[in-house]
Amino acid sequence: MRPSVGWSPNWRPRARPIITVLDEGRPRVIRDIVRHSQAVVMAYLPGMGGGRAIADVLFGAVNPSGRLPVSYPRFPNGYTTYDYKAAENLEGNRVEPEFEFGSGSSYTTFEYSGLKLSGDALSHAGTLTVSVNVKNSGSRQRKEVVQLYVSQLCRSISPPNKELKGFRKIDLRAGETSAVTFTLSAADLAFVGLNNTWVTEPGRFRVKVGQLTKEFTLE
Repeated sequence: MRPSVGWSPNWRPRARPIITVLDEGRPRVIRDIVRHSQAVVMAYLPGMGGGRAIADVLFGAVNPSGRLPVSYPRFPNGYTTYDYKAAENLEGNRVEPEFEFGSGSSYTTFEYSGLKLSGDALSHAGTLTVSVNVKNSGSRQRKEVVQLYVSQLCRSISPPNKELKGFRKIDLRAGETSAVTFTLSAADLAFVGLNNTWVTEPGRFRVKVGQLTKEFTLE
């Protein structure tokens, strides 16, 4: 578009940041839009007060802390749950969501460190404590959803790649660090077996918080 006054052949439009707001009740394929967007706001169906809430997020009055409760698809017919099995993610049939389950952005950043387990093994009658340090490394106060995922490396039925076993929402000021703990028991590691009953099988497990991982054995 040419400006009405002072136009010259060398004039070029100034680049503007694009913020995409998704006001929808189900996912749409937006991969071509995402490539040109500096941010994407998932508004769902926010109702009569949604416009004000969205404006508060866009103008920085609210520092968002929400997390996606689904894996947002990248391709048509590409919807899958976050706890897919390894056999579903093969060459020619990759699981490639646009946005992963549990993802979310804000106006600040967080750092995870010091992931520890209370032991290397868990008995059927005992518990295992998982602890991690979370630091608000940004310049603004914000709430963070700390998520604990567990994966069983091998069992009688193909295990999911990961399962959400706990989460904590904490509020941290800029520069503040907090220790977050979770407690796992053998019951948390049960699954529906071949006989359609809940079972717990001994084996090796991996826990993941943020990008940090540790392993333990269920005896």
